[in-house]
Amino acid sequence: MKIKYDLIKQEKNTKARYGILHTNYGSFETPMFMPVGTLANVKTLTPEELKEANSAVILSNTYHLWLRPGEDIVQKAGGLHKFMNYDGPILTDSGGFQVFSLAKNKKKDIVEEGVHFKSHLDGRKLFLTPELSIQIQNKLDSDIAMSFDECPPYPVTYDYMKQSVDRTLRWAKRGKDVHQNEKQSLFGIVQGGEFEDLRKYSAEETVKMNFDGYSIGGTSVGEDKITMYKMVDYAIPYLPIDKPRYLMGVGDPIDIIEGVIRGIDMFDCVLPTRIARHGNAFTRNGKINIKNAKFKEDFTSLDEKCDCYACKNYTKAYIRHLIVCDESLGGRLLSIHNIRFLIKLTEELREAIKNDNILEYKKHFLEEYEKKNTI
Repeated sequence: MKIKYDLIKQEKNTKARYGILHTNYGSFETPMFMPVGTLANVKTLTPEELKEANSAVILSNTYHLWLRPGEDIVQKAGGLHKFMNYDGPILTDSGGFQVFSLAKNKKKDIVEEGVHFKSHLDGRKLFLTPELSIQIQNKLDSDIAMSFDECPPYPVTYDYMKQSVDRTLRWAKRGKDVHQNEKQSLFGIVQGGEFEDLRKYSAEETVKMNFDGYSIGGTSVGEDKITMYKMVDYAIPYLPIDKPRYLMGVGDPIDIIEGVIRGIDMFDCVLPTRIARHGNAFTRNGKINIKNAKFKEDFTSLDEKCDCYACKNYTKAYIRHLIVCDESLGGRLLSIHNIRFLIKLTEELREAIKNDNILEYKKHFLEEYEKKNTI
């Protein structure tokens, strides 16, 4: 079935909203944070550990799975869910961001038909089109597929961005025209950079195509925080209230709070597992680097308010020991903790929306989080 979004409550002081996302694999509350499993695996975590963290939707990456193992292999396995043994909803991104960020030597040739670029693995020439991106995602059999778009760098000129937005709109229509998986929902992507009129134009024209949900792209690409929040503000008023809104590639706790206040329902980011591999953890008192010598004899949990497996069973001293000794369990424990931290954050934001006190929640969270931000 196609996903369905039910708006349950609008917070009275902000644009924040509480809703239910109905999927092929159950119904889940929003706002939600979605862990990223680029290569059909949230790095170092099992599906059971994701479920224990209360994960719902997770992401996989079209570009990476196209290269390895190939969409045909995944299809033969019975689709992504069977291939990776995850019985929850899966979203696949279009590969557009990776084409523009990972292409070998950053050299690419954008033409009307698609993008010519070189593989980041071996430098071989590749050509990805809106149609091919959707066809790959059809075979991957994710629950939510994403339109193929251009993700321009920041900053670019107004004229460049206008041409890019128009191209992305044409690509969105082409992708929608070939989308054939009746069980799979398709999201449109709003671009427009820092330009208010282009964000409005992109949102309005994308909505006219009647996608199953809408994402805001082109953020967290080098702009400052104020500019990023404005990008969201510029697009939100033109998105329908009865469909989910997804802010792509955002996983900083403060950014999640700001996004929710602005009316975003879904977030994703590789940040929690990426920083974990380098010994970093989110805590209520800011981000910490567990390799810091002050944690050598700290026999408390990473975060006393966290209910994750790592915090219930291990101390900072032990996890520091693992990280310093390059033991893979250290990164696993920090990944489990960081993912649960962000999911728990969205759970608390949902309660704040229900109680109409999200601004008070934000104030209290920031008072704790910013006083010891030591990463």
